[in-house]
Amino acid sequence: MSSALLQSSLTSLPLLGRGKVRENYAVGDDRILMIASDRLSAFDVIMGEPIPGKGALLTRMALFWFDKLAGIVPNHLTGDDPLSVVTPAERDQVEGRAMLVKRLKPLPVEAVVRGYLAGSGWAEYQKSGSVCGVPLPPGLRNADKLPAPIFTPATKAEQGEHDENIAFERMVEIIGADLATRIRDVSIQLYQRAADYALTKGIIIADTKFEFGLDADGTLTLMDEVLTPDSSRYWPVESYAPGRNPPSYDKQFVRDWLEQATVDGKPWGKTAPAPALPAEVIARTVEKYQEALTRLTS
Repeated sequence: MSSALLQSSLTSLPLLGRGKVRENYAVGDDRILMIASDRLSAFDVIMGEPIPGKGALLTRMALFWFDKLAGIVPNHLTGDDPLSVVTPAERDQVEGRAMLVKRLKPLPVEAVVRGYLAGSGWAEYQKSGSVCGVPLPPGLRNADKLPAPIFTPATKAEQGEHDENIAFERMVEIIGADLATRIRDVSIQLYQRAADYALTKGIIIADTKFEFGLDADGTLTLMDEVLTPDSSRYWPVESYAPGRNPPSYDKQFVRDWLEQATVDGKPWGKTAPAPALPAEVIARTVEKYQEALTRLTS
């Protein structure tokens, strides 16, 4: 555990905020140093134990996808070395786990694209036959591939709260029709390119979420993380079978353990504090993240 970073503590830069996993520091007025800690959140609750090396794995995967998706929409990377803006004593908190990015105006919605029926989408479909107002054919099973990827936005929740799925019409009300339509179209393009590539590496990307911001000129820009196991549902092709939850490379492994966890003899209520993660769950999670990265980049 000694090599894990549960929380950074830079003093050379002003702290802008701490998210569930990432911590942002101001670099002048126009850049942000984004550090990926080894924290893990599930059901919007931060686990008390770090996942050693997770932040570095997430950063490598995000950088891989930003490069692979170039040309569809601008992204927030500056190309500058994150180590260039911290002191020598702080480099061990930054090296390999940080990105130096443009400072943007974040948009208050998450752009979720689903290519398969899973998770909250499957639960909603069972009740209504639709997901976020998008009607789907009858008779679909859990983990079925959808006829075409669908866009199902969500509002961003405060830390400790749950993101809320919304209809596209509600997204239009929040940010306007032109911007909402652009985000929807770009998100589906991003997902399709990534899903097609991942399939050649034996990985199904069942769904993912993107975040966008606007730069000083109002240019739509892809930001935050992209297509990591924290923001996506990854399934190995060889284990995929509709009708059940396939084993996954993402934090679904932790979610599944938490679904069975108890606190004081009662099922955990998905509110903080989370049950302590056993060492074997932590180790298995690291293995899954590493295997996904190795498959995608080999």
